[in-house]
Amino acid sequence: MSSPSPRPKLFNIANILTFARIVLVPAVLILLYLIHVEPRDQDWWHPKASPPIGNDQFYSLLAVIFFTVASLTDLLDGYLARKYKLVTNLGKLLDPLADKILVLGTMVFLVELNRLPGWMAVVVLTRELAVTSLRGVAGADGVVIAASWLGKYKTVFQDFALGFVMLYFPVHGANVYAVGMVFMMVAVILTIWSGIDYFWAFRVSLKQ
Repeated sequence: MSSPSPRPKLFNIANILTFARIVLVPAVLILLYLIHVEPRDQDWWHPKASPPIGNDQFYSLLAVIFFTVASLTDLLDGYLARKYKLVTNLGKLLDPLADKILVLGTMVFLVELNRLPGWMAVVVLTRELAVTSLRGVAGADGVVIAASWLGKYKTVFQDFALGFVMLYFPVHGANVYAVGMVFMMVAVILTIWSGIDYFWAFRVSLKQ
């Protein structure tokens, strides 16, 4: 009779990366807090950054760097956990929590800075709450809803969008803010689409 495989250690490399992401979240938010709020109403159809005040451009760049590193740890810790069987209950709890706090916290601060329309943050927040609740209900019924390719594409577009919107100020004359808003519109569409897809998958699972 084969002995059961040993349980992964609590403080393995995957969980350490998750903890690192949690530490980076307040760093990103503090940097965004230090940036001056846009003094005018933004034309979302023709987004254009106003000139930086003080260290705003430096804070924006640093926030993007920390956000990017945090996003990469999200990809890496999941890969390592699956490949080396390092999945723990703590990791299952903290990994999605850290990701949601990073994304939603960043969006709230960008709305406060008048770099992002509030309705976009509301759409993303609503989708995250709805899908999380749906997974909880499905799990209670013994139904597992696997992540779809829509959700993965949504995450990619969302992370790129937030990075460009945070960077905000022109780089070599390029309007990176406008690029970020285009990515954000695509991310919002995928957010709604993937949310509907999750509910449809749950409906189909209940019929089986």
